[in-house]
Parts: sequence; structure tokens; C-alpha cells
Amino acid sequence: DDFEGTIEFDESNASASSVAVTIQAASIDTNEKDRDTHLRSGDFFDVEKFPNLRFESTKVTVADGQKGKIAGELTIHGVTKEVVIDVKFLGSGKDPWGNVRAGFRGELTISRRDYGLNWNELLETGGVLVGDEIEIRIDVEGALED
Repeated sequence: DDFEGTIEFDESNASASSVAVTIQAASIDTNEKDRDTHLRSGDFFDVEKFPNLRFESTKVTVADGQKGKIAGELTIHGVTKEVVIDVKFLGSGKDPWGNVRAGFRGELTISRRDYGLNWNELLETGGVLVGDEIEIRIDVEGALED
């Protein structure tokens, strides 16, 4: 729930664009208090030791006018890895108050174990409680700053 970021978007030259975002790990909210408490603990995000999740782009490429990829460094649990986000530009325009806004959608899949998030529990059926792959979907709307 608690995050901040900037999008530098050049619609005429998307490769000159950049993204940076910081998320406060303690602000995780899955709508289940006990699960959120567990996710904030040392078993997962360890928010006391690693208070932020961060993404900072290193390269933006465009496949066509609406789709592209954003490469960058994703830091979770104190571990930084290079990732690539598939992104789609949803468009831009003025809102009812005259502000210029742009929308984007991004998707990527990561392995939680790559970031040191190793906790798990065996189930009676022989499986494990928590899967390894995390699918991340991002919907972002930004407003032009003067």
C-alpha cells in the first residue's frame, strides 16, 4: 500500500524513458491479517532488516508502438537481480481536470528463491505450501508533472 516512484516517459523516443519505484515491504496487504504478519516476518520479507523492495530500469526497448520491454534491477529481501518486464503502453490523454495522464501494464515472473525467500512447509499430500514462481502484474497510471 505504501510506494513511490517516477516514470520518465518520452512517447516520441520510448528508449529514452526510465522507471524507478520503491515499495515499503511492511505495507503488504493481502486482506488477511495473519498472512500479512507472516509475510512481514523473517520467514519471508523480513521487513525490519529489509524495509524496501525496489525496481530501477536500465534499458527500455520498444517492439512496436504499444509494446516493449523494460530491463532493470529488482531488489527484494536485500538481493538484486536483473529482470525484464513485458510492458504495454495503454495510452495517454487529459483527465476531466485537465491533467495529462498515461497508463501502462507490465508483467514478469520471478523465482522467490532467487531472492532468498526460501521458507516453505510440507503438506500431508506430499506437496509444499508455497510455490516458487511469483507472477507479478503491474497496472500504473502516471500524471505529467509541470
